[in-house]
Amino acid sequence: MPTPPITELTDRARDIFRLVVEGYLESGQPVGSKTLAGGSGLNLSPASIRSVLAELEQRGLLAAPHTSAGRMPTDSGLRLFVDAMMQVAEPTDHERAAIRQRIEEPGPIEQALEETSALLSDLTGAAGMVMVPRREHRLAQISLASIDANRVLAVLVGEDGHVENRILPLPAASFGTSLEQASNYLTRRAAGRTLAEAAALIDKEIAGGRSALDDASRDLVRRGLAIWSEDGAKRPVLIVRGQANLLDETALGDIDRVRSLIDDLESKQSVAALLEQARDAQATRIFIGSENRLFSLSGSSVIAAPYRDREGRIVGVLGVIGPTRLNYARVVPMVDFTARQLGKRI
Repeated sequence: MPTPPITELTDRARDIFRLVVEGYLESGQPVGSKTLAGGSGLNLSPASIRSVLAELEQRGLLAAPHTSAGRMPTDSGLRLFVDAMMQVAEPTDHERAAIRQRIEEPGPIEQALEETSALLSDLTGAAGMVMVPRREHRLAQISLASIDANRVLAVLVGEDGHVENRILPLPAASFGTSLEQASNYLTRRAAGRTLAEAAALIDKEIAGGRSALDDASRDLVRRGLAIWSEDGAKRPVLIVRGQANLLDETALGDIDRVRSLIDDLESKQSVAALLEQARDAQATRIFIGSENRLFSLSGSSVIAAPYRDREGRIVGVLGVIGPTRLNYARVVPMVDFTARQLGKRI
């Protein structure tokens, strides 16, 4: 069921809906009409409140886990609250100072990434996640050699001495001496550049007719670079800290959900694939419960933001994962601030 726009709700329905969501996020428990009538300032009878609760449930914004229980927000209800009603609470001066101190501690960047993941976990009470930046070596040389009639060996040598061998499924026999020509051309264009930068330059030259390569070498370079650009180096590394935070007192009543979540976190490639969706976002992304297939069974939410290097390029993603009753108003700006601080450190 699509989430109804906030304008479709009356002022009374908005007030009651907001109180139910805020009460649920604070306690993790459904909120009943008696609770709302007692100390919410609504000045409505429990019967009037129950009538509005039933309307909100019919709209798919609230649900009753048990017949006699109160209401709790659905994933659609949480989405409406986050997008249209939530008032964010910026990190305090103390929290900002703690984030800066942990991230700016001297040491290798890997240590800063570990600290960031642990920091997010400590501050939010959820599990912290940081996707490590992809490392692209700057190249010194590229050599091509024939292995057999259908395969070519590419040897990539980095400026730091790193050597990587890749086998390309290309019919080398049809190129004759063009492999040497292609190797020389690749080295001249790739020296001092990353593979992605070299690929963009070479493809531009070929498309513009400025390449001195013959047709066979041109095909080899184009097809080879296309394969290389999709190499396994794109597989990111994920640092997860604070899984123990997911085992709070409310989790004990739903241990199957928590077990499902921890199993999902063990599949780091799947989690990283989800975080990739936040890589090109202009702001912090929020994935609530069933909105993402990976965590639909565990009923968990992910708050993620990209972080950039000093040149403004997005190099990774960080965030937190926890139950759908996360304190979104507090966690969202904290994740955003942490991403900006890590970017300065990178």
